[in-house]
Order: sequence, then C-alpha cells, then structure tokens
Amino acid sequence: MKKSTVIIRLSVVVLILVVLNLITSKVYFRLDFTDDERYTLSDATLDILENLDDVITVKAYFSEDLPTQLISNRQDFEDLLLEYENRSGGNIVFEFISPNDDPEAEQEAQQNGIQPIMVNVQEKDQVQQLRAYMGAVLMMGDQKEMIPLIQPGVSMEYDLTTSIKKISVADKPKIALLQGHGEPSLQEVAQLAQQLSVLYGFEPYTISGTEEIPTFYKAVVIINPIDTIPGSHFGKLDNFIAQGGNIFLSYTNLKPELQQGRLGISGETGFTGWLANKGINMGRQYVIDDNSGTIGVQGNNGMFKYTQQIKFPYFPRINKFPKHPATKGLEDIMLPFASPLTYSGTDSLINFSPLLMTSNVSGVANAPVNIDINKKWSESDFTQGEQVVALALDGPIGGTVDSRFVVISNASYVVNGSQQQQVNADNVNFTSNAIDWLSDDTGLIDLRTKGISSRPLDTVEDATREMLKYGNVLGPIFLILIYAVVRKQRYNMKKNKWREGTY
Repeated sequence: MKKSTVIIRLSVVVLILVVLNLITSKVYFRLDFTDDERYTLSDATLDILENLDDVITVKAYFSEDLPTQLISNRQDFEDLLLEYENRSGGNIVFEFISPNDDPEAEQEAQQNGIQPIMVNVQEKDQVQQLRAYMGAVLMMGDQKEMIPLIQPGVSMEYDLTTSIKKISVADKPKIALLQGHGEPSLQEVAQLAQQLSVLYGFEPYTISGTEEIPTFYKAVVIINPIDTIPGSHFGKLDNFIAQGGNIFLSYTNLKPELQQGRLGISGETGFTGWLANKGINMGRQYVIDDNSGTIGVQGNNGMFKYTQQIKFPYFPRINKFPKHPATKGLEDIMLPFASPLTYSGTDSLINFSPLLMTSNVSGVANAPVNIDINKKWSESDFTQGEQVVALALDGPIGGTVDSRFVVISNASYVVNGSQQQQVNADNVNFTSNAIDWLSDDTGLIDLRTKGISSRPLDTVEDATREMLKYGNVLGPIFLILIYAVVRKQRYNMKKNKWREGTY
C-alpha cells in the first residue's frame, strides 16, 4: 500500500472519530437492556426536566478512592446527571467534589447535611475503614434540597427527580389529613407524609362547625378514625364530594385484641352506614388467606426460649394486582385483619374498580373470633375465592359532578405510630399512588414504583426443581461441547479440501 494511501485512510479515520466525538458531546443516549429499565428515564422525569424554568446546581460530594464495589455507584450517578443536563437543555449543571482531599470541602459537605459513611476496604490482606462521602445537594436560588446518601439502582433516579421537583415547584397542591376523630397525626404517618411532601402540601385539617371543607384541597385523606363522627361532619364530606372533591378512606370496623387472644368488632363510628349509602358494603368478617404472612410465637425448649414464625391466615399477602394507576408497579402488600368489601351501586355512570384482592384460596371468619395459634388450617377453610379489600369509585358519586373515592378495609397498614415503626414500602406506595390518582395523577407513579425488587419463583415440584437446577449447570457445558465438536468437524472438512486443492 502506498504511503499516501495510508495517510489518507488514517486521516479519514481521525476525522470520523472527531465528528463522532462532536456529535456525542451534544447528543447523549444509552441503550438499556435491563428488565426494569433502570437506565431509561421515566416520562415523569422527562416532563419535570423539560418544564424547568431556572437553573438547578447539583453539588455531588463523592470520595475519590472508593472501594471497587462502590465505584460504579459514582459512575452511574455521573452518567445520570449528564443525561439530566442534556434533557433539561442546560438547566441542570453539576460538579463533583471530593471532601476527603480538602478540609474546607469536607466542612461544607457536613454543613449541607452530607455525612460520611464508614466503608470496609481490604488492602494487603488487611481490612481498613474508609470515611466515604456519597451524597448530593441541589440548589435553585435560595431553595436547597439534599440527598444524604446516593443509593444504587432505580432509587437513584427517584431521589434525584423528587429532589428537583421539591425545589422547582412553587405552589404545591394541597392534600388534607383529616383530624379530630382519633385519627393518627401527621407525625404518625411519617413515611406517607414524606412521599407526599414531594408534590403536595400534606397538612392536618379539622372540620369546623360552620365552614365547608375548602375546595382547594385536591383530596381529603381519612386514616383510622376511632371516635363517633358527628352527622354534620358526614354532611360536609358529602358536600365536598358533590363539588368534585376526592376521598381516600382507610378504615376498619374490626378490633383485633391479640393480647386477649380475640378478634372482635370495633365500636361504630358511623362510617359503615355512610359507605353503605354509597353502595360500598364493609363486612363484619375477618378475611383469611392461605397466601399469608407469619406471626412470631414464643416456644420453650427446656431452659431456652425461642421464637417460631408460623403462617397466620389473618395476615393476607397480596402480590397480584389489577391494572389501575393506584396499583402500578406494586409487588407485595400485607393487610393484617382486613374485612371484605362489596359494591352494590346501580348507577351506570359510576365506575367500580377492585384494587386489592386476596388470592383465590381465601375465606372469611365471622367476628368475633378466638385466636387458636395451633389450629391446623385445611383447604376447607379457604373456599370462598378472592376477597376485595380495597376498591375505587369514579364518577358522579355525590350527584352530578365527577369525583373519585378510594376505600381500603384496613386502618393500620400505613401507620407508623408514635414509635415510628417502619411499614412495608409497597403499603406506602399504594397509598401514594391512590392519592396521586385522586389528585389527577402527578406523574410520579411510574417512577415511585420503578424497579424489580421481588421476583419469587412459582412453586414447583421437587423433581422439576432438581431437573432445572442440574439443567442450568450441565446445559451450558453440553452446548459448549456440541459447538466444539461441530467446529472441529468443519475445520477437518476445510483441511481435507485444502489437501485436495478443491477449497
């Protein structure tokens, strides 16, 4: 090949590389082959980024010398920020700061609420601890929001997008948490309040004697009322619905008393009759489900005490959901001591949607019930099929104006209580999704529940399980051996043709 030809070809390759670099600096994209699309921005994120009207600065405090298992976390966050920057038209700018290398930067990080975590690092057969920073602060004008710890996986996008939303939304729509009838306070539903605060002003509200419920509330959330409700308060709730207001009700007419070994019925608050007037019937039975959670039972073995986990059918586990915005992305909800719901409305303009249903191996137990921990449950106990434990109505519920109504027959599934006990994440996600649906869907349902955290295998026979196990181990080996034999034969055929001069 001539020297001039080599130079020309090399010049063309260099030119192509330069052009590709110029293009990729302006256009950023990633190919995402993950099942949960963790590297694809959700529609909610894209909508938020496209509607930013001011610049948000992100200061990412990341240590430089992170151990191997955490390096990808930093790279993923940097890639995500780069995509946010491009999608926002430059309204997201960011910088990475290593606090470990600069005392002033470390002080700044801690003043912004970013604290170091201790990470074990193995060097020269010794385990040492490293102070590692993996947090970020977002700033827009005088607004500031922090992410104390950047979590890997799909939560990274949710944390970043919700933080952007918090500081970029000036006037948040309001959601009322009804008070005055023994309901939990805002602090006692902390997980729910934290999620809703991203997009809403979630605030306590008490019905007064003279004023109607303000129509600026997107929805009224009622959780576990235990005192008798005055008729005038029901009247104001009806007026709110008649004007297009939306209601979320988490309520039970049951009263489990585990210490006494009895599952009873609660005192009447008036909600059962109020719901019945709307065609929603709440049974006075406890739902039981063969697909259930467990309860810890104390046992003795000589001098030693131990706790044994046994299945407790009064704790139905729900992991199959109908197609509805309120159930999008959910994987597992547990509803202890729920009662069955039915809908008997006849207005064809009102849409009825079951939201949460137990498995088809379910039944009901008429209250009151004495608890027998040692009871041997059989198939005959679960013969009544799926039981609806949460439902939604959509239409002219209160007259002529469309409104929305969600009812779940459990009052404690989303309550943290005064001791701030953590509740199942999907219990909170379901409530947040339902309130989003009631409030015209703010767009974060897809993002909030994005990701696959639980993919249990269906129950299989022992023989099938063994076949699958050994098939996974031996199958690839046999495929490689078959490929090797075929490749060897093809090589021998070519070799013979070379010898014969016919190749």
